[in-house]
Amino acid sequence: MTAVPGVPSRRGVLRAGGAGALLAAGGALTGCGRDGDGGAGSDGRVTIQMWHGQTDIAARVIKGLVAEFERTHPEIRVDLGGGVLADAMLQKVTAALASGSYPDIAYVFGSDLASVARSPQVVDLTDHVRGGATPWRTYWAPAREAVTVNGRVRAVPALLDCLAVVCNKKLFAEAGLDLPEAGWTWGEFTDTARRLTDADKGRFGTGWPGTGDEDTVWRLWPLVWDLGGDVIADDGRSIGFAEEGVRALEVVRDLARDRSVYVDPKPGSEQMYQVFLSGRMGMVPTAPWQLPDIEQAGLDYHVVPLPSFSRRPLTISGPDTWTLFDNGGARAAAARTFVTWLIQPAQDSRWDVRAGSLPLSRRSEDRRAWREHADRTPGLSVFTEAVSSARVRPVHPAYPRISRSLGRAVVAVLLGRASPADAVRSCAQESNAALLIPR
Repeated sequence: MTAVPGVPSRRGVLRAGGAGALLAAGGALTGCGRDGDGGAGSDGRVTIQMWHGQTDIAARVIKGLVAEFERTHPEIRVDLGGGVLADAMLQKVTAALASGSYPDIAYVFGSDLASVARSPQVVDLTDHVRGGATPWRTYWAPAREAVTVNGRVRAVPALLDCLAVVCNKKLFAEAGLDLPEAGWTWGEFTDTARRLTDADKGRFGTGWPGTGDEDTVWRLWPLVWDLGGDVIADDGRSIGFAEEGVRALEVVRDLARDRSVYVDPKPGSEQMYQVFLSGRMGMVPTAPWQLPDIEQAGLDYHVVPLPSFSRRPLTISGPDTWTLFDNGGARAAAARTFVTWLIQPAQDSRWDVRAGSLPLSRRSEDRRAWREHADRTPGLSVFTEAVSSARVRPVHPAYPRISRSLGRAVVAVLLGRASPADAVRSCAQESNAALLIPR
């Protein structure tokens, strides 16, 4: 994401590093953990701690929502201290659980939930969410699936997104190309990227994160799924993309071979988006949290669903979660009360509009605030409509290791260091070993 003042970084989350990382390391564990009285003070007021992981606009939205909640729920106080950054949340929460001093609520990436939920301190919310307290039945399917581990609800969704392609209309016009429409193919995508590329002008057709992290990886899963593959095979003992991954990586290989892809070498995709925002990239697969930056840059843009091999709509959603931890009965009950209030349509729509998420439920989508926001934001409806064709990554403890190995495979192909077949073969060896570890 760009460093435009006042605009949130990816998903409103600050990348870990520098002084912020030192703050997280130095202050993360202060004031947390199980209290003997369950968290209720002498006046009966319960204080819960929330590691929200946000910065900039998203942090201000959370603070405003907390202030409103405390006005309407005077018996509960929400402490937003802790200094924990979302990208460092898994490590911080893991350390906190080991020390016995952990928050009541933490913002946990969906890809990390299965690992965190192995702790007995994670609150099981199955009965709570299905008992009518939350709009569970109206959530989009990805939002429900992302918080469900082995049939149990282990968190509530905090953020919903999906991938689509944003195109620079000016560069398409200069290249004499029609803007793509829904139903286009990955072959058409690579051909369009090649035709948009102009080395003399420092112009790229598209971009791809090149650090091997989850931002690199999640962009490949829609290709694998469309080809009939999956992250994990049905037997649960091996990857489900041994063949499909090769064909998916051939798309990456073609982009690299044509020199039509900008490979971002730094975490967070900051440089890739800067290239796009500066008018030197024709199209970029991204999520709705990028639209405020694009609008602020003054680009005339067009949003189109992801291409596919089959011409059928298919995308990926990467929901993040509010995960609750047991610090005694009073605090656990207060935490449930707060997150239940937070994800109601009235509050969710405010969070969505200001922090760059998509509505968690149809009821949130129907709120006036969201409808007006969607009407004045070009292309946002494409993302909203795409959620109905979105799939999520498996909520599985081995997923982080699969992601790391596939990330290295994608980078190797992007940089021309391995063929798609060799890259997938190497990924399979490490991933299959991770899947054989008893859980």
